[in-house]
Amino acid sequence: MTTDPIRIVAALVIDQGQVLLVRKAGTSAFMQPGGKVEAGEQCLEALQRELLEELGCGFDPTSANDLGCFLAPAAHEPGRLVEAQVFRVTLIGRASPQAEIAELMWVNPSAPWPIPLAPLTRDHVLALAR
Repeated sequence: MTTDPIRIVAALVIDQGQVLLVRKAGTSAFMQPGGKVEAGEQCLEALQRELLEELGCGFDPTSANDLGCFLAPAAHEPGRLVEAQVFRVTLIGRASPQAEIAELMWVNPSAPWPIPLAPLTRDHVLALAR
């Protein structure tokens, strides 16, 4: 793997014990909503932009809970790592697939997952939701 990880932000959204996951068009793995941090952006700014683009809704940044930074293999870029700053947020509005998002799903973080999961989601984020 290269030594330069892809810097991303990811949202842990929990509603009634279920965790929101998304799948990008042309891919198979489900993951947290979020994406790459652009030059000059702060993490919460990037997360606001990504959630609006991907889900058509936002969150109150003052209520965001920083859960930490995690390294994992990138789901869709072989040989690369992602360095993800993960925030627990409560959405404002109703999430629906937008832009590159083909599908969203709510899952029980403690149940077996019959769907392919991104390594970050499988190895780190779902454990935070339990």
